[in-house]
Amino acid sequence: MEQQERTRPDAKTIKVWKHHLQDEIDASFLYGVFASLESNDKRKEILSELAEVENQHVVRWQEMLTAYNVKFKSQKPTFKARLMAWYARRFGNAFPLSQMLGEEASEVKDYLTLHRNSTLADAKETALILAKESAQHTESLQELTGTIGEPWHKTESGGMVGNIVYGFNDGLTANFGLVAGVIAATSDISTILVTGIVGTVADSLSMGASGYLAAKSEQEVYEHEIEVEREEIRLMPDIEEDELALIYEARGLPKEQARELAQEVMEDPERALAEKIQTELKIGEVYATPIKEGWITGLATAIGAFIPVAPFLFTEGMLAIWISFTLAMMSHFAVGAARSFFTGRGLFRSGIDMFIVGLGVAGVGYLVGELLEHFFFGN
Repeated sequence: MEQQERTRPDAKTIKVWKHHLQDEIDASFLYGVFASLESNDKRKEILSELAEVENQHVVRWQEMLTAYNVKFKSQKPTFKARLMAWYARRFGNAFPLSQMLGEEASEVKDYLTLHRNSTLADAKETALILAKESAQHTESLQELTGTIGEPWHKTESGGMVGNIVYGFNDGLTANFGLVAGVIAATSDISTILVTGIVGTVADSLSMGASGYLAAKSEQEVYEHEIEVEREEIRLMPDIEEDELALIYEARGLPKEQARELAQEVMEDPERALAEKIQTELKIGEVYATPIKEGWITGLATAIGAFIPVAPFLFTEGMLAIWISFTLAMMSHFAVGAARSFFTGRGLFRSGIDMFIVGLGVAGVGYLVGELLEHFFFGN
């Protein structure tokens, strides 16, 4: 790079550059270690090439820092990198390679952000070049790990059904504990009802607001990822075309036909963006709005919270308490079993776990109610 007088970057920019330099040092070191452990010639060659390119990245950042008269120490691999190398030597590099895929994916996003935000022409150029090469590295790592897609995009969502289940569970558990505590403190049905209903309203409003904010944040993530994808199509069309071709091939199209279709799609940037949104980001044209998600989550919470309260509307005394307890415990088991569809655990085991949690919450609530009644209302 030309040694001309330049305006020294601010401290934050220098810190970012040094961070990238250290990342490249770690990557070069780790790919070298992985290559030395490989017995397969093809995989060894891929990893050796990755190590060499990462070393070039190290040199590029060193030159960038030197050009702006920024001093830096002769850096070595971090403890984390050395720990990963130790793991690879002891247990194989399958896990470390998957971690490196995540690191490369993170670099793609970071370098694209640096390219967009930097006011220095040479920094913008460096960031774009390294973003492209990091994206190519993810392709190489995906070949080694057997995955496809662009791992730097994160758009997973729990889904509306999951929010209903968890909202119902929150309302049921929280208000069951509250009602149990009030029952321990007083036998007055009016007090139990008022407390239970207020608890139902408060909990449903709280969860509804949380659902709204979570959906709003998710929507913002989607919008950000779409903009990142739009930038990638503009700045890295060749890599994006390769990605589309791989996706079409994974769907069963012959290699040549997949390539032709990818080329056709990439001719129209908007069509390419729509395709990448669907195939890689997995974002549909319509997803839950914050308002919709908020009121559905709130309603599910209200239904769960009202279960232990409902019997006191129709009966009283020990009969109401036992009906409330029975309904709440049955509901805890049911919601626990429903959660198993999202956690992957066994239906019965998940139901029993939730049953025990509900019993524990009721026990603690009852104990707290007894203590409060003794200290504040006892004679």
